[in-house]
Amino acid sequence: MKIKLFVLGLSLGISILSGCNDDLTQVGTGIQPENDRPLVYADTFYMKAKTVQTDSVYARTIYGSLGEIYDPLYGNLKSDFMCQFYCPENYRFKYTPHEGRIDSVEFSLYYSRSWTGDSLTPMRAQIYEVTTPLARDFYTNIDPEQFCDMQKSLGMQIYTARNLSVSDSLWNATNSNGVQSYQPNITIRMPKEVGQRFYDATIQTPEVFTDQNTFNQFFPGIYVTNTYGTGNILNIESAQMKIFYKYTVKGSADQDSLVYANEIFSATSEVIQLNRFKNTDISHLLKPNDSIAYLKSPAGVYTLLTIPAQDIASIIQGRIVSNVPFSLKALPQEGWKYAFEPPKNILILPKDSIDTFFKNNNVENSVTSYLGSYIQSTRTYSFGNIAKLIKAHMENSPSKDLEICVIPVQRRVGETYNYSYQKVEYTVAIENYLKPSGVKLRIDKDAMTMRVTTIEYK
Repeated sequence: MKIKLFVLGLSLGISILSGCNDDLTQVGTGIQPENDRPLVYADTFYMKAKTVQTDSVYARTIYGSLGEIYDPLYGNLKSDFMCQFYCPENYRFKYTPHEGRIDSVEFSLYYSRSWTGDSLTPMRAQIYEVTTPLARDFYTNIDPEQFCDMQKSLGMQIYTARNLSVSDSLWNATNSNGVQSYQPNITIRMPKEVGQRFYDATIQTPEVFTDQNTFNQFFPGIYVTNTYGTGNILNIESAQMKIFYKYTVKGSADQDSLVYANEIFSATSEVIQLNRFKNTDISHLLKPNDSIAYLKSPAGVYTLLTIPAQDIASIIQGRIVSNVPFSLKALPQEGWKYAFEPPKNILILPKDSIDTFFKNNNVENSVTSYLGSYIQSTRTYSFGNIAKLIKAHMENSPSKDLEICVIPVQRRVGETYNYSYQKVEYTVAIENYLKPSGVKLRIDKDAMTMRVTTIEYK
């Protein structure tokens, strides 16, 4: 009896399945009026892809990047930056320097421990005074020689990312919260005449400290670059110029004592910082290729995808675009030492939207821009359903194919709680990714397959 029931059930299943169609399926027909039955279609299309070089990216940030590194696949990358310093309105020294003299001046770079490359390779940081006020242009192909006197250095310092003069106990020390308390830094001694110029101006021409604009004219900033060594790039978290001096204090016995003090000028979000990235030896990444496209950051190369929107529009004939699952597959990373890692997040958006997206501080909206995070186990970036992107393009430009850019980005997140009191992350900012990274994307036929599900009501 059980066997007969199984055979009967199997026969019924086969008869039902034989009535299905790969291209057309009726959904919910048993409970809807004849004229309201939706027809669901699934069509397959193929995207095209290529690697495109980018001359620069928009990078309005207070974080810098310093150093130079060579990768056998992704070529050579050199990073440096120029920065202004914040100055309070009507600034004056806290104390009067003893005999009106400045003792010394230092420029300090504080960097994170997430550097790229060899921690022990010798590098040299060198600084120059910016002589022409910086323009508010945050693209990363700026030419520092247009703003600086490159014949007059303000100082230099040899360094390694892991400063061996700092003991292991200090380097690894943590505070009560378990956070490492030592901040790695590079300190460069500057001519004390720079500090003397600042103090003298507070006495002789105090109007140069009236506001930030007048101060920027007086001291436009500093250019920080790497002039020796290759193999490491630091992520600079802050930069400070410190002016040291002594001042006089009256003692209890009416005797004078000299006390040390300093004035600090910092590069902050209120002022301009311009990052420059120079990529070389990447021409091989741009050669025609039908299996691989590349992403490299910062400001290196990106992938341009072409979605056949014209073909889609002509075939679906006014149906409603319902579901277009979209993901990008990556190939394994290189195995050599200090190989670049894939960017954690990438963004897709129409080619003509790149400029305004970053300038306007936009975040992904899952309509015209989508964020994909790297899944290590499957080497996949998944973007979910991009049907709204396809639909918006076909409504606005039905006679054109859709070109979308694939760009490495930095996602900054906030946290909130849902109705179940579970912590949920949300995007508060998206910026061009400024750390060295690289990934190879598959663009073979299988990887470029796009399945478009549409609905038609009869």
